[in-house]
Amino acid sequence: MIAKIKQQGCALDTPFLKELIRIWRLQDTNGALRAKSDLDLLELYILDGQKGRALALIGDPDPDMLRGLELFFHAVALSIEKATGVLIQPILNLRYEGVGRVVLISGRLIVVNKQLRDGDRFGFANLGKLAEAGDKYVSDGINLIRKFPDVANHWGYS
Repeated sequence: MIAKIKQQGCALDTPFLKELIRIWRLQDTNGALRAKSDLDLLELYILDGQKGRALALIGDPDPDMLRGLELFFHAVALSIEKATGVLIQPILNLRYEGVGRVVLISGRLIVVNKQLRDGDRFGFANLGKLAEAGDKYVSDGINLIRKFPDVANHWGYS
């Protein structure tokens, strides 16, 4: 699979992919991922047709996939924070069958709102699509904060 990802020609130097890799490395407090390359870390997100069909249709989601989903949206949140200087709070609610929602909130502003139908099958056809999706969430979030800065910076109730 890694060879196939390398053939796709997508550079790992996109800002979003760098942030996603950085978060995976920061979460590795016991060093279990130290020997893995950056491509190895991102392989979890690549679900080509064959790999997607191999996943069970019914059953509990894979804990690694759930962790990947969570870290993907944490990378989106941190990327938006870096660009705007505004604190973002990610909230993930996913039921056992993979249905749920991810919301990124800043103050009283919902910056990202993603309905999940197959959260247990969260992935992308290739590395380019992964980078593109992350960049789109980040860009949309930045634009909303710039459009509604007073709402994004309103944290109090008074």
